[in-house]
Amino acid sequence: MEHVSLLIKNARVFNSYLKQFIPADVSVLDGKFYYIDREQSAAFSAEKTLDAKGLYMLPGLIDIHMHIESSMMTPGPFGRFLASCGVTTVVSEPHEMANVKGMRGILEMIRTAEDAPVDIYYGIPSSVPSTNEELETTGGIIRFQEMKHLMDEKDVICVGEVMNYRQIIRENDLDITRFIKYLQQEHPGYVIEGHCPSLVGPDLAKFLYLGINGDHTEHTLEEVRQRIENGMFMEIQDKMLQSDVLDYIREHRLYEYCCFVTDDTMADVLYKEGQLNSVVEKAIRKGFPAEQAIYCATYTPSQRMHLYDRGVIAPGKLADFMLVEDPSRLSPTVVYKNGQEIFSRGENHAQVYVKDSFPEDFYTSVQLPALTEKDFQMPVSRFLPAGSPVPAQVTVRVIEVHADRTQTTEKLVQMPVRNGYIDWKSSGCLLAMVLERHGKNGNIGYGFLTGTCLKEGTAATTWFHDHHNLFVVGDDEKDMLFAVRRVQQMQGGFLTVQNGAVLSELALPVCGILSDQPLQEISARLCRVRESLIHLGYQHNNPIMSLGTLGLPVSPALKLTDHGLVDVSKGAVAGLLAE
Repeated sequence: MEHVSLLIKNARVFNSYLKQFIPADVSVLDGKFYYIDREQSAAFSAEKTLDAKGLYMLPGLIDIHMHIESSMMTPGPFGRFLASCGVTTVVSEPHEMANVKGMRGILEMIRTAEDAPVDIYYGIPSSVPSTNEELETTGGIIRFQEMKHLMDEKDVICVGEVMNYRQIIRENDLDITRFIKYLQQEHPGYVIEGHCPSLVGPDLAKFLYLGINGDHTEHTLEEVRQRIENGMFMEIQDKMLQSDVLDYIREHRLYEYCCFVTDDTMADVLYKEGQLNSVVEKAIRKGFPAEQAIYCATYTPSQRMHLYDRGVIAPGKLADFMLVEDPSRLSPTVVYKNGQEIFSRGENHAQVYVKDSFPEDFYTSVQLPALTEKDFQMPVSRFLPAGSPVPAQVTVRVIEVHADRTQTTEKLVQMPVRNGYIDWKSSGCLLAMVLERHGKNGNIGYGFLTGTCLKEGTAATTWFHDHHNLFVVGDDEKDMLFAVRRVQQMQGGFLTVQNGAVLSELALPVCGILSDQPLQEISARLCRVRESLIHLGYQHNNPIMSLGTLGLPVSPALKLTDHGLVDVSKGAVAGLLAE
């Protein structure tokens, strides 16, 4: 009688090659699947026997495009929570941390993930800053040499999303361009992830020609069609679970060319709904076949990332799996990693919370010059050429927020000038500012907001993609100054303010973007911030993400950084005053 480490009896096992469930017993030897016994007749002695009692046995889920920083958790606790979601492997791209602390930030994220019960791999941040130093100020910069160095880290397996997609397809001297040329020569076939919303036709072909052949961003059906037709691997996140896109994949049986990912899952959503398991469930509810959905959350992502040792229940593959009662509802009863149990529903998992520790300066990253109310006033002379006469009114470029997307549009608004100051309060717009907080130059970028954003009150945050400078928007200068000082006191975070009082707040003291508290606490506080934003008039399907991406200068169309308004299509700073 052969001896194995673990024997799972009476399971309905997902066969990735047939894309169907088959009754079988499964044996595990030294952390890997040994034999899938369809006859259920093989005689094994096992150190441990698990009777599945007819439950469905699935490979552990694999999320190949996500950012731990979006959860606002640190890697260790994040990895421990993933186990409860049936997720056993993720590929995280730490460009948020890199934007604050550069190479040190990336290495600290890798270090603190080492004790997680699941596998946390990393992508090389390829666009830090996301554009260039003329458009945004970051705490860290990742150059060509840093990218090469990161390839030597054992848990780094790909190039993270190339976000400056408009620049890279033109003649340029970008570090990522140099790195891609290096990879083509020295490491052909190395996985390079992309970020190219709205790119089509010849421009898309130029992007693909460079070897950047994966994309996870939001697209129309036509953009999806062009990507798949041209050999680009599609990574489908929550906001891309659109019926026309899912139907197109299903009708043309394009399952080999896509997978599901989470990209950004914030703490309150993570705590209430789960992680990749939640995205897969939603796809199934929208008509995506359950077996194909499981396939696109296990097998295809493993192939995309060259993780050929997992993603399937077959001899020699890592024994990463979960048991569920219903394959359309991925709420695991038990989860195993490398043949060892890492989660069991109903067991008391209460334990002393273990914080990840970071270097001391990671907790003092919000460095601002002394500010007064004058910094929050809008003298028109600040935006006019020296010596220009003061006009009676000005036409102002305003960022218009929309309820159904993080992309913005530019709106031109007439504002009167009174006593030399722009009278914005009578315009129906809010004042917005980005304050450089990495201690480099003290820049302040000024702008205005309208649309489905706040209607009253003030909001401030350092969780502000990707440069993570301090953003504040509001209807009252005193409240805005109060909010900025409070964020600095917390050393980063989110808060809402009205009439000199804090309505809600979440401290993010680790580099201004992460909390060292348990997920339940982060979730509760973030939920209150979300509710407060909505109470103040913010109308959006995700007001936290909408607010947090108003400074992302690679996401169309008008954004605000510490350098001022950025015209994303032109890749240039645009004056506040329209000509």
